[in-house]
Amino acid sequence: MSLAREYLQLTKPRVVALLVFCAVIGMFLAVPGIPPWRALVFGTLGIWMASGSAAAFNHLIDERIDKLMARTARRPLATGKLNAHQVLIFAVVLGILSMVILGMLVNMLTAVLTFGGLIGYALVYTAYLKRATPQNIVIGGLAGAIPPVLGWTAVTGALHPFALQMCLIIFVWTPPHFWALAIFRRDDYARAQIPMLPVTHGVRYTRWQILLYTILLVIVSLLPAITGYSGLIYFGGAAVLGVGFLYYAIRLMNPPDEFFAMRVFKYSIIYLMALFAFLLADHWLMGPLAQQGAALHQAA
Repeated sequence: MSLAREYLQLTKPRVVALLVFCAVIGMFLAVPGIPPWRALVFGTLGIWMASGSAAAFNHLIDERIDKLMARTARRPLATGKLNAHQVLIFAVVLGILSMVILGMLVNMLTAVLTFGGLIGYALVYTAYLKRATPQNIVIGGLAGAIPPVLGWTAVTGALHPFALQMCLIIFVWTPPHFWALAIFRRDDYARAQIPMLPVTHGVRYTRWQILLYTILLVIVSLLPAITGYSGLIYFGGAAVLGVGFLYYAIRLMNPPDEFFAMRVFKYSIIYLMALFAFLLADHWLMGPLAQQGAALHQAA
């Protein structure tokens, strides 16, 4: 059981849970009712396994860095509880199984897009961008933004503008979410020689970037309502959540203490989960109401 827990830690279960949550929401938004069980079960499983594989590759590539950072020093590879050979086999097997499940039991489009996300996170972001530029999380954020698209394609087998809007929301959400953590952990990143924005440009500059991206996020988060893909329930929820995020971003400009950046980071997670929950609530509640209203209009 102890060994199983170490392998589970390789998959970054809390991070992956948020990704899979967004993918499942994408599945439910793709159809009027409950998604087909095959897409729901095997799509979720395949996306989870691919995300876990990418996380395991991240552990493998970042072994040196993880040993230097307090936040990651207890990871299985950094502590020596697992070795590089074990992690490599685990990551490869998990990745192959995910592609087999998605390709054979879901559809090839979802398998191809998922594989692209895996490569984008494990190789493009972790192996290159993370060490090359302070804009690493902006450019590499696309890999983490793709889950709603994967959920949608798992059910429909096709891309859709609504799914791309959800992807855009997560893409814009990623910088203020991660930079808040980077401010709090900036000494760790400096020690590991990772060019995160607070290390290369300073904390004040990073705070301004968080505020600007938060303003952009609030605007982007309203697109589903503006373009007619969601209704008043989502619009109201997104507006309230956006005001909350703006409060945190503005307060971060002159924070009450050093730990406030972590409170911003934690709120950003709540924000994204609640935002997608509002999308689902709007889909289920406003959808039937809109259909009833159309039926009454035709009857009149």
